[in-house]
Parts: sequence; C-alpha cells; structure tokens
Amino acid sequence: MKALFDLEFRKFVTPTIIKILYILIMAMLGVGYIIAVVAAFQASAGFGIFTLLILGPLFVLIYLALARAGLESLIAQIRTAENTAELVRLAGGNAPGAAPQAPNGPTPPANPYQQ
Repeated sequence: MKALFDLEFRKFVTPTIIKILYILIMAMLGVGYIIAVVAAFQASAGFGIFTLLILGPLFVLIYLALARAGLESLIAQIRTAENTAELVRLAGGNAPGAAPQAPNGPTPPANPYQQ
C-alpha cells in the first residue's frame, strides 16, 4: 500500500497487484460469458446452446490467453528493469532513483580500450 503513494517511483507496485488484476479479469470474463449465454438463449435455443458450448468458451479462452500474455510481458519488463538496476548497483554505479554515492566512493576500473 505504501508503494502506491511513492511519488518518486522507487518501487514497482505492479508485481504485488498483478494477481488481483488477473483474478478480476477472469471474473469479468466469467460474468461476460454468462451474460452472453443468457442473451443467446433469449434469441433462440439453438444459438444459446452454440454459445454455451462453443462460442462462449472459445472467446473466454482467447481473451484469457491474451490477458495472461500481456500481464506476463509487463512482469517481464519490470523484472528486467529491476535486474538492470541491481547490475548497475553491483557495478558501482547509481541505479535510477538511488541516492548518489559519496565523492570518495569506489572508482570504476580504467578502460584499456580508451585512448
């Protein structure tokens, strides 16, 4: 909860709420499926059965797979950013959003290829 009000964006909040978001997407798809089936049965019994058994599950599975892929992509980008910041920190630099080091901090190794 504290990360939601971090105006400097030092901590990513998405990994902590992604599970809740995925559950909400599944619930909305389920509700949408039920509404579609009811509407299809109101149109005709044949279309209702077709929607119940074939059309509805197909749409739900496709949208669920797309939502999952999008959320996984988002998490992968966030983990890449976190790992990159950690590598910069381990190399002696300052990660984005981190406090700068003291002037007498470690110096980076000399570049032998620089003239």
